[in-house]
Amino acid sequence: MTGNKPHRTIVVLVENKAGVLARVADLFARRGYNIISLAVAPTHDERLSKLTIVVDVESAPLDQIMKQLFKLINVVEIAELNPGDGVERELLLATVEAPKDTRSQIVELVDIFEGKIVAVSADRLTVSLDGAPSKLDDFETLLESYSITDLQRSGRIALPKIGRDVPRLRAVPEAV
Repeated sequence: MTGNKPHRTIVVLVENKAGVLARVADLFARRGYNIISLAVAPTHDERLSKLTIVVDVESAPLDQIMKQLFKLINVVEIAELNPGDGVERELLLATVEAPKDTRSQIVELVDIFEGKIVAVSADRLTVSLDGAPSKLDDFETLLESYSITDLQRSGRIALPKIGRDVPRLRAVPEAV
């Protein structure tokens, strides 16, 4: 679960080259910045990848993190996705002990959260749920009353909401 730590989402557009992710991770490690979530994927332009980084703003001021990121040579663009101005999604996969006496309760819980059962055995179910991180937090909390044998979350991805007149991304000025 993501917990209640203050966090911010940074979207970083980088050159799609070997070692770029390692340099970003190294920067966070050297400076003692805490990453809550990290998702990386290529964009529609094969030369670029997008990193969605959820950072713990208690570990370092956001402006400092963004200035340090901008110094990396392969960084093309950095933007903060302001809280409430974005659409955030995550994927959760969990395997749960599901004996006959509780199986129907687990199936009902998955249905209520609009999840899917993706694998079944005689005594276990593997479930999948995607949605806002808070929805996954709630589902995970309720699922804990059953015996979770394995759980994995993908990390957050985010885009600005559409249909608003206010700017949603705040560009970081170049460091001097």
